[in-house]
Amino acid sequence: MIPVVQILGFLLILLSFLMTLPVNLLAMGDTPDWLAFVKSSVIVFVVGLACFLVTGRRSHRLKQRQMFVLTVSAWVVIPLFSSLPLLLSDLNLSVTDAFFESISGVTTTGSTVLSGLDAMPSDILLWRSIMQWMGGIGIIGMAVAILPFLRIGGMRLFATESSEWTEKAVPRTNRLARGLVFSYLALTFGCVFVYWVLGMDLFAAVNHALTTVSTGGYSTSDSSMGQFDQLSILFASSIFMMLGGVPFFLFVRLLNGHAQPLLRDRQVHFFLKVLFGVALMITIYRVYNENALPIETFVHALFNVTSVVTTTGYASQDYSLWGSFAVVIFFFLTFVGGCSGSTSGGMKIFRFQLSMLLLREQVLRLLHPNVVVARHYNGRLISDEIVASSVAFSFIFLATLAVVATILAALGLDLVTSLTGAATALANVGPGLGTIIGPAGNFQTVPDAAKWVLMAAMLLGRLELLSVFVMFSPHFWKK
Repeated sequence: MIPVVQILGFLLILLSFLMTLPVNLLAMGDTPDWLAFVKSSVIVFVVGLACFLVTGRRSHRLKQRQMFVLTVSAWVVIPLFSSLPLLLSDLNLSVTDAFFESISGVTTTGSTVLSGLDAMPSDILLWRSIMQWMGGIGIIGMAVAILPFLRIGGMRLFATESSEWTEKAVPRTNRLARGLVFSYLALTFGCVFVYWVLGMDLFAAVNHALTTVSTGGYSTSDSSMGQFDQLSILFASSIFMMLGGVPFFLFVRLLNGHAQPLLRDRQVHFFLKVLFGVALMITIYRVYNENALPIETFVHALFNVTSVVTTTGYASQDYSLWGSFAVVIFFFLTFVGGCSGSTSGGMKIFRFQLSMLLLREQVLRLLHPNVVVARHYNGRLISDEIVASSVAFSFIFLATLAVVATILAALGLDLVTSLTGAATALANVGPGLGTIIGPAGNFQTVPDAAKWVLMAAMLLGRLELLSVFVMFSPHFWKK
């Protein structure tokens, strides 16, 4: 496992430098916890350097089993060390709460145990946003390069040249990596600029841009995006959340002068149809029942629908007050997720499209038993391996949801909190439903035991479940 330790060491060294950003960017202005960041940075750097030196300077080739171990361990180790500034700060957080906030941030779930954000020190707020931003780029890299290589959850359907992991593919892999980072940075700076032009101060613009593009959802206020009473900001945020929910490798193709893949992608088309279609339904329902203003209602509906589907977790209003029809819709939207290869969580749009293709195939076979049906998606033939992997993922997702919800109920949480808490953690959405963890609440009063269960669910959801469960197989550890 030498290559795994070596790469983890490099990631920790990089994390140590990121920890200095809140102090450096704020130029010691509102940084009462600057010493906590300095201490944390030193600790993380020393541990990372030790890992790096122990394994030697020679680069090592990762095998498939090591790729599984690295993928899972990185998403545990990084949040663990990222919690240090929160733990050492003046917030007086427990180990459980600090780790919960960190793992929710890095996995871009967006659930929080903190309140009083409006008066919270700027350095802590900025670190929360940075955690989600770095988690977002990590998710893209994992979804585009690693998961297809590991044949996880049907992700082979979106395999790119970076998924080959051969000597011949290394130059192409590096080129794709640079394109992904550039696209991510371009969207982030673009979002900062748009927010600033539309009226946010620079600090708010930076924080919300970091958590919008990463579809993370941390905000600088307890009222989330409801603090900005401007429809233009909410609409712009909806657009950037949509962009964060689109496959990033399509942006790389766009940078290379190929716009057709982005314009013709079936997953993107269905993704946009879901967002605008559901927002329109909620708008019609509210206008008819509440005599609400159509334009304002549609913008709020589009914003909150986009936030839930892309698993961002922002809220402009408490949509649990919009009536039972809207509440039921938002509950089911929790499971949808964005596109494959994006920063979004959830089950992903393409799995629903594959399910519809399979349903169509079964209906045709019932009508015409001898018919031969070729499955195609985005011009590619869908193999039985992809279908089996996608079905397995869907089954494990729902089974895990049932187990997590049952455990939460056994720990004393009510039905709504247990069910929606399990769903929002597993799908990496953020807020649930109900008076405790709904859009107007947070996870502060949830028992510590329940928080650890939710943290485990966040990791499982972010790692596409199968990459974790495969490590519990006895066959995995056999040589």
